Amino acid sequence: MATALVIQNDPTDDLRRLGDWLAEAGLEVTVLRPFAGDPLPETLDGFLALIVLGGDQSAYPDAAGSPGAPWFPALEGLLRKAVRHRVPTLGICLGGQLLASAHGGLVERSTNGPEIGPGLVGKRDAADTDPLFKWVPLLPDVVQWHRDEITELPLNAVLLAASSRYPHQAFRIGDRAWGVQFHIECDAEMFADWTRIGATELDELGYDAEVVAAAVAAVLADVEEVWQPFAVRFASLALGTLPDADIPDTGTGRTLPLLGQ
Repeated sequence: MATALVIQNDPTDDLRRLGDWLAEAGLEVTVLRPFAGDPLPETLDGFLALIVLGGDQSAYPDAAGSPGAPWFPALEGLLRKAVRHRVPTLGICLGGQLLASAHGGLVERSTNGPEIGPGLVGKRDAADTDPLFKWVPLLPDVVQWHRDEITELPLNAVLLAASSRYPHQAFRIGDRAWGVQFHIECDAEMFADWTRIGATELDELGYDAEVVAAAVAAVLADVEEVWQPFAVRFASLALGTLPDADIPDTGTGRTLPLLGQ
């Protein structure tokens, strides 16, 4: 049976709830863990979709020019092939940053500081015709944990969601690849583990780890209400059963509406 290929970049960030939602929607997954030595395939032949998860690494090279992880160049190559061959793709947090970087976007350490805990993002007008985002509410609940941000989207990207401090919260490249800056996969246990691992960073930022973990746990039901149907639609897209998967072609011309219309 054909499956979705999942790239897990970090042992602390697995599919968790997203995996359950995809399975319930009928999409099986094959998980590769390159940090544990799993080699990446050269192509996506035989896979229905590509999902790239988050991690503690940076999507950009260090000062010496070394990639954030040894497998990132090959992973970015896969992301380019996914877009070129219209393989349904979802990049989450670091995965979204790698999707942007692979297509000429710019990822940097954010000058606005880390974004950690529950939050809201706002949909942009382009989301109204997007196969996945058009059913997302105007101000969906999300969970955040990132220090880096996409400061410049790829030229061919469509912005789908933004926030005041981090304007590039969700985007699409082509008609089958999406990147999100936030986390939709984590559960309360995963986020609590993150607060323990990042206890020193949280303390330096003035966060109370227990309070942040409790705040995330309190909002997870609202997160699920939004992003479980989103995951189901992604699975349906991968399985070829999404009835409204095509994006309307509005043409290249742009016109301004008449006043009063």
